[in-house]
Amino acid sequence: MPQKIAVLTGDVIASRKIRDQEHLFGILDAALHALAERYGGRGERYRGDGFQLALPQPEHALTAVAMLRAALIQHSEDRQRWDARIAVAVGKDNWQDDLRVAEASGEPFVHSGQALDALSAGQGHLALKILGKDDNGCLTLLTRFVDELIDGWSRYSAEVVYLSLCHDESQQELAKRLGISQPSVHKRLRAARWPLLAEYLAYMHQRLKEETP
Repeated sequence: MPQKIAVLTGDVIASRKIRDQEHLFGILDAALHALAERYGGRGERYRGDGFQLALPQPEHALTAVAMLRAALIQHSEDRQRWDARIAVAVGKDNWQDDLRVAEASGEPFVHSGQALDALSAGQGHLALKILGKDDNGCLTLLTRFVDELIDGWSRYSAEVVYLSLCHDESQQELAKRLGISQPSVHKRLRAARWPLLAEYLAYMHQRLKEETP
């Protein structure tokens, strides 16, 4: 029986210009594995810098996007920003997490891949499509705003956002984890527009939980 699923399809931006590709792919593999473990899905990297992540709980899809992009950005090289284009499609499929993502061919996988192709031809780095919903306009606009927000992260902002999403900790606890002061944590979160991002992710979590067909 078809089940709800979110499929994230992506690729690393300008990966051929990244000098230490072994390090890049190691970070990407680790991030995909951590997200699959955290949300009970499955992630795979393919064709070098391409990847897919299937999540049987679609409400976590945008949080996974933020964590994955933060994981890459925080490890950026001095003169080369690491980031990814990611297209999310949410719908129903017969896929189960004991099957390889690369072998899946259901609608969410197809639409996610097509949306990534469209991103590659444009300027944006994030797309969202809810299958079976005729008007994605409002969610698309919100997602464009958040895409612009993430594009502005520094390595330090991405690091503290990633830790904030991984751990339910106070700024003081995050400061201790990072070995910096609490005001520095606050400054980095403010630069990352953390309150706005947190509200967006909470809103999208609820909407995807309610609206998945």
